Amino acid sequence: MMLILHQDEKQPREGNTLQKQGDGMGKKTDEIVTLSQHLKRSGVDPDLRRLITSFAFVALDAQHQFPKYLRGTMGEPNKYGEAVARLDEWVNGYLCDRLIKTGLVRKIYSEELKEPLLGHGGAPFVVAMDPLDGSSNIVSNNAFGTIVGIYREDLPQKGRKLVAAFYKLYGPVNTFVYTAGSGTHEFVKHYDGLGNAQFLLLGENIRIPEPGEVFGLGGDPMDWSQAFLRFAKDLFKKERMKARYSGTFAADFSQVLHRGGIFAYPSTKKSPRGKLRLFYEAQPMAFIMEQAGGASWSGSGSLLDAVDKDVDARVPLYLGSKALVKKVKKALE
Repeated sequence: MMLILHQDEKQPREGNTLQKQGDGMGKKTDEIVTLSQHLKRSGVDPDLRRLITSFAFVALDAQHQFPKYLRGTMGEPNKYGEAVARLDEWVNGYLCDRLIKTGLVRKIYSEELKEPLLGHGGAPFVVAMDPLDGSSNIVSNNAFGTIVGIYREDLPQKGRKLVAAFYKLYGPVNTFVYTAGSGTHEFVKHYDGLGNAQFLLLGENIRIPEPGEVFGLGGDPMDWSQAFLRFAKDLFKKERMKARYSGTFAADFSQVLHRGGIFAYPSTKKSPRGKLRLFYEAQPMAFIMEQAGGASWSGSGSLLDAVDKDVDARVPLYLGSKALVKKVKKALE
């Protein structure tokens, strides 16, 4: 077994090898590789490398405080008129503060900010994020996550301008999935021999399986168009797929990424422009999906080509295995 460790990283316990198995898990290897090592050997720009690594560990630090904020909502709704969980408010503030302190961020756009947060004027990056995706799952202790997109230019921008995107999933295990434009890679929180947390490579160059086996569809079926309802029924009857929908985009996306299939939050009668936000959620996840060999669609083209003058814009979202995205396009066009 080959170990590649920086001098400032602690030696993993013997037997801590992470074995890759199954479709969609990417390259199989017994080599232990940390997140910082992977970013460096992938040729990621040093500043971007430092920002991604910093965020991964800041999110871990934040998670240790979650139990203090599990119950209750804030007095005022957010800019969308939605109730704000105490944990939403705290996580947003904590992540924004730590991101600014890296000195690498000049502006942050967040679902939970009424106005963008200004950082360091000469810093190289602009961040868009959903700090706590799936906050409705807090009270039931189901999975939730954080979604982040990183740009060099200010918003609004097409998703093609993303330099990196990642999500952190707080589930039965803690995983971190990122792309910087050279494939999609997954890391898992693990501990070294001294009990220090590390993110170790779990799957390199993940490829979404085709044709896939699961799907998650958001929105009220009574509000779906007849064409989309027929497509949904066909996923059961013709594709023989399994429904998986938790209310946390990152969690449902992760199922599709690993098992193949499709996730969609379509245009509905109630929300003709969709529900998910273009810059905070749709573009980063589309970047990750397309880098994993999947496809995305906004109802008119790739989500990476969608743009809107409103940074809080919503968008219909369809992403997953190429064959299924092609079928939903045919069904709805």
